[in-house]
Parts: sequence; C-alpha cells; structure tokens
Amino acid sequence: MKNLSNIEHITEADDNLYADLGFGPEEAAQFQAESDARIAVRQAIKAEMMAQVDAWIKREKMTQRQAAQILRVSRPRVTDIVNRKVEKFSIDTLVDLLGKVGLKVQFTVA
Repeated sequence: MKNLSNIEHITEADDNLYADLGFGPEEAAQFQAESDARIAVRQAIKAEMMAQVDAWIKREKMTQRQAAQILRVSRPRVTDIVNRKVEKFSIDTLVDLLGKVGLKVQFTVA
C-alpha cells in the first residue's frame, strides 16, 4: 500500500460530488437528488429491519447481552441496532440477524 504521508495537496469536495467531477449544474443536481433518494430508501429499509430485531428483543424480554449471545454479535452491536445506527450495518448483515431470530425477509421488485 502506498504511503500517503507524502501527499502535499488535497482538494476538498464540495456539497455535490457530481459537480466536482465536471458535470453541469443541472445534471449534477439531478444525479445528486437521485443518489440521495437511493440512500434514503436503503436507510429506511435498514431502519425497519433493525426495528424488527429490536421488537424481537423486547418481545422476548431479553437483555442486550442475551440478545448478543443468540445473534452471535457483541453487545455494542446490539446497542447499535436498538439505536438504529443504520450506517454501521449492511442489509445482508441485517437479513442474517433476522434469520437468526426466526424471521424471514422478503423483497418485492416492482
């Protein structure tokens, strides 16, 4: 891996990466809006999956430590689920955790 300590100049990104890449203002704004919408959908999906794991913990009257043992994750990871730290989990990981508690995940493509 290259040592980055020799870098002399880094250009900070602006609010719109697409504009930074050279797209025109209208096109950059459109791309940014589409990207933001996709991210929002993924975040909502993950939040709902986390809510299901949290509901299971509450329904079973478990401590976070007990849930962590069943889910085979650390207790801080369970805390992240309960606190809906969606940026810390992939959809794949959450599907796996839901499977461990006996819940099935179904996606519909429309």
